[in-house]
Amino acid sequence: MKTDLAAEYLDTPDGIAADAIVRKCVHCGFCNATCPTYQLLGDELDGPRGRIYLIKQVLEGAAVTRSTQQHLDRCLTCRNCETTCPSGVEYGRLAEIGRRLVDDKVDRPLGERLQRWALKEGLTSPAFGPAVAVGRALAPLLPATLRDKLSSHPTGSLAARGRSIAAATATEPAARRVLVLEGCVQPALAPNINAATARVLAAAGIESIAAPSAGCCGAIRLHMNDHDGALHHMRANIDAWWPLIEAGGVEAILINASGCTVTVKDYGTALAGDATYAAKAARVAALTRDLSEVLGELAPLLKDKLRPDTGGRLVFHPPCTLQHGQQLRGCVEPALQSLGFEVRAASEEGHLCCGSAGTYSVLQPELSVRLRDRKLERLTAQQPDCIVSANIGCIQHLQSGTQLPVRHWVEVLADALP
Repeated sequence: MKTDLAAEYLDTPDGIAADAIVRKCVHCGFCNATCPTYQLLGDELDGPRGRIYLIKQVLEGAAVTRSTQQHLDRCLTCRNCETTCPSGVEYGRLAEIGRRLVDDKVDRPLGERLQRWALKEGLTSPAFGPAVAVGRALAPLLPATLRDKLSSHPTGSLAARGRSIAAATATEPAARRVLVLEGCVQPALAPNINAATARVLAAAGIESIAAPSAGCCGAIRLHMNDHDGALHHMRANIDAWWPLIEAGGVEAILINASGCTVTVKDYGTALAGDATYAAKAARVAALTRDLSEVLGELAPLLKDKLRPDTGGRLVFHPPCTLQHGQQLRGCVEPALQSLGFEVRAASEEGHLCCGSAGTYSVLQPELSVRLRDRKLERLTAQQPDCIVSANIGCIQHLQSGTQLPVRHWVEVLADALP
């Protein structure tokens, strides 16, 4: 697709990057067939091809309107279109640039600005944990969309014993060591996931280390167009991890939330222009692996340590950040099956987003709920005892629409340990 950049974008990093991406698009429309919002709304401008045209127009100096902003806002950035695209269009990166350029030209209503500020500041704040506790106590007074987000996460025996990452590993030294990222919202919303991760890794002979000063991966601010704030989080995590990486003995950075993993794997690109952090960011990105990515390697180490038939019938929901963002598919189901679990994948539309998409479920609640219910219909058709996934956002969002337990697969493994 040919572009003619406006003077204000010539020789700018955003202009150069966006122009290269747009030029790869051949306008074939394959992407629309797998776009969740196009499936729901049937509007060309609410599909990847139409949004690429909108961004192209912005780059060429056309008038930017509130309508342009809204069409870009409705995109989940699930990156399903990238999996489908035969031309290798990096749509996720283009959407990030396009939103930034549009927001520079179109003022949002005050209510939107306040909501977005509260999300990016609140979710990444150390005060988020106490705020969740207060919110749960006041749940009957809260709007339904917020109340659903604060619903308690189903926990198993591990959480009942009050395990933490430190408690799970303190008495179990191992020859192998990995760094782990506890995250910003997960410790408050679903602490059992981090505890389960530490226990499963310990059972496999791997010690997990959480750097106390590491926090949000940067994804929340990045998706809210706070580019500088996202880079601040990235640098802070690199600073927290670097002494441990430089000292040696840490074989990987293992992350149990696929939305965080896909972001940390991109640190090298995000900080490529930073002379101080570029090399360190590239090293961090190279070390980063998703926990789901290594399950196949862990399975033989765990096989003789699990109690049999403890998980019931499981159905796996692959997060978009795993299957599209990281291009990792088919790594969880066969590994769980090799460990004796009965696990299935959704028979239909397994590639489509559940509607969580980070803060999307708060900012676009109507579309998000429609996608959630559509996803749950496909998942529950498998008649599972439990839905398992690999990302805290998907887990919390799906749980808000069903009475079935929705858990991280690592929790099920931890519960099967003696």
